[in-house]
Amino acid sequence: MIHCKNCQVELPENSDFCNKCGGKVIRNRLTIRNLFEHLSETFFNYDNKLLRTFIDLFKCPEIVIEGYINGLRKRYVNPISYFGLAITLTGLYIVILNKFFPEALDFSAFAMKGQEEFQQKNVSFIQEYMSIFMMLYIPVYALIARITFVGINKFNYTELVIVFLYWQSQSSIISSVIIIIGAIFGINQGILGLVFLPLMTLYAAYILKRIYSLTLGQIVLRSILFLGVLTAVMIAIVILVIIIMLITGDFQQMVEAQRAAMEASKA
Repeated sequence: MIHCKNCQVELPENSDFCNKCGGKVIRNRLTIRNLFEHLSETFFNYDNKLLRTFIDLFKCPEIVIEGYINGLRKRYVNPISYFGLAITLTGLYIVILNKFFPEALDFSAFAMKGQEEFQQKNVSFIQEYMSIFMMLYIPVYALIARITFVGINKFNYTELVIVFLYWQSQSSIISSVIIIIGAIFGINQGILGLVFLPLMTLYAAYILKRIYSLTLGQIVLRSILFLGVLTAVMIAIVILVIIIMLITGDFQQMVEAQRAAMEASKA
């Protein structure tokens, strides 16, 4: 008899995997060769969870998402781990851009005249707390989806959180890689963001269409309703931010900076 090195359960001598935790039985000492084989199997083999999850979230997202919701937990990466990977890659691309391609983070061209410094300060704030924003988006999107798909009680609120965890993770992983590639070729992150926003919206609609088994017309109508509710939420957030800025004095500072810029341009 041998023991599983992960959970210490006794196993027959000829076992290749633990019948309790599923861990692989390791008999050989660690060498450069089997370390490379393990890394190759983990990251480059189609049968590994990560690559399979990434591919199938495009090919058949309903199988990945509904599979997890219905109890299929071994075939794909769970949404929390996948989201953790997305946050890691997002933090990595921000570090790379700040260190090697700071011009890719220059959003002054997208600001109104006199608000360049204010705009850059906002961008820096968002980058610093990006992981928190990513986490906050998900329950909001799930709540909006719950409102939008009223009358279709296929998923509860918690299950919709899982849906948007996978969506946010997949979108962030793709955007992180493309933003780094874009920075290498001198493309500003703001420009890529304008391209990604509609693509992410379409991808969300695609996922929701598949998991709810809707027709094209049905998902278009639900998507319009979703965007309408989201717009109302965003307007409420903007109003709240303006109120906070009025209280702290930042709004007055922004107005004065814009006024000074306009007077300077006239002069």
